[in-house]
Amino acid sequence: MTYAITQTCCSDATCVAVCPVNCIHPTPEERAFGSTEMLYVDPQTCIDCGACADACPVDAIFPVDSLFGAQKEYAAINAAYYADRKPEPAPAAPNFHAWGEPAFERSLPADFAPIRVAVVGTGPAGMYAAEDLLLHTNAEVTLVDRLPVAGGLVRYGVAPDHPATKKVGETFARFHSHPRVRMHLGVEVGKDITAQELAAHHDAVIYAVGASTDRRLGIPGEELPGSASATSFVAWYNAHPEVAPDSVSLDAERVVVVGNGNVALDVARILVSDPETLAATDIADHALAALRGSRVREVVLLGRRGPEDAACTVSELLALKHLPGVGLVVDDHDPRTGPAIDGAAPGTKAALLQDVERGAVDWSRPPAPGRRIVFRFHSAPVAAVGEDAVTAVRVTDGGSEREIPAGLLRAIGYRGVAVPGLPFDEASGTVPHEGGRVSGMTGTYVVGWIKRGPSGGIGANRTCAAETVGTLLADATAGALAAPAHPSSAFRRLARSRGRNVVDARGLAAIDRAEVARGREHGRPRVKLGTVPALVAAAKGRRRWKTPS
Repeated sequence: MTYAITQTCCSDATCVAVCPVNCIHPTPEERAFGSTEMLYVDPQTCIDCGACADACPVDAIFPVDSLFGAQKEYAAINAAYYADRKPEPAPAAPNFHAWGEPAFERSLPADFAPIRVAVVGTGPAGMYAAEDLLLHTNAEVTLVDRLPVAGGLVRYGVAPDHPATKKVGETFARFHSHPRVRMHLGVEVGKDITAQELAAHHDAVIYAVGASTDRRLGIPGEELPGSASATSFVAWYNAHPEVAPDSVSLDAERVVVVGNGNVALDVARILVSDPETLAATDIADHALAALRGSRVREVVLLGRRGPEDAACTVSELLALKHLPGVGLVVDDHDPRTGPAIDGAAPGTKAALLQDVERGAVDWSRPPAPGRRIVFRFHSAPVAAVGEDAVTAVRVTDGGSEREIPAGLLRAIGYRGVAVPGLPFDEASGTVPHEGGRVSGMTGTYVVGWIKRGPSGGIGANRTCAAETVGTLLADATAGALAAPAHPSSAFRRLARSRGRNVVDARGLAAIDRAEVARGREHGRPRVKLGTVPALVAAAKGRRRWKTPS
């Protein structure tokens, strides 16, 4: 019995560190790390010890003989990665693993006084940075977030039907109550406090604020009602307090989703999934109610390029193929699509579409009975059509154009937002930096999507954070950081003087208990509180959280 890594792999390489026989690749030391969609277990080397499964933060590793349904295909996917690769054997030694020289890159001199570091943002990037500091140095960490609850994209960006992916949040949660952590949620830098004030209370500040807005299509009619971003749609079904429950309309029978990356597939999957299946997840109450009454029966995934260039991962496309009660169709309008699929190499994304129904779609007619997802490649949006709301999407069709009666969702990527007091590159939507150090600002650093742009999944933030923390510690040992102008207790007083709704670690734990209790009443893992007042009330132990959000 060997093990295999499956769909929810976060690629943070925790499994690599515990494997005694070096059978999981690519490792962080290998060039391919970060460029593959997931990590892979070599079935020829695996000794079935299960250490990787125990260490995996997202429950993505299982014995091959326990895989079922769509997961069975991951045994072949893992093995295929090694078909033309021969990992270097470990040298003869008492240990199976080929250990390198000891390295202590995340440490400070033993006599170095503890530094105080503020981390702005409690999503994966911020928490990997905090974890690095707490595990490898004696630093004191201040966690700051503009929302009164922690989690970032783990809470508000992961689809509700991917509960295993959300489990990485449990790994981060153990640091929320760490004795060297002080938490101040509900504090917005640039509004409640300035970047300069934050810097004056800490030796260093790491900004992990992500990419909170969306990219635009730049087509006529994009601003009409009935046109929305996948960013806002994902936040809506995840109960983000800044997205109103009634902000999404599901009155159209057909929806065109521009893009075919993982977020686009998430959106399509949620729109056509059985609401009763979603009722067993932590999806927002208002989203569940809306989906139960939804008229949407067909989602069209619009891709500018061919199936061989689809932006999604193999695992997400594979999951879509096994969605109960949902048909898949490839629109065969372009003569390049069929040959690209038929000639695709085994294991590629295009090859996964070889057994999918293919044919011309009559867009003049309403969607066919049932629920389905249509892949339309080599087609781009030209305009959103309608007077008071979007009624159709005009798209390219070979050398001409055609209209598809539908609503519109754009899923072409996230974009960073400028942080007051920090430089900002409008073209890339990022903060200019050198190895994570903000250009021209001593003691100020960035990590995650605001540093590198909206690329890479949850695990990619671990290596990103390692670089930034390494730069910070190098600056600290070189004496390049300015000492805080105020004692450690002063920031707590400052934060609370600017707002009465600051949530600390105990308040966050109270929110968690309240949401889990609400979920227990309805047979769900949790029911999220969807407004700032409800979150703050729960943090303070009030019963107000029982009212519907």
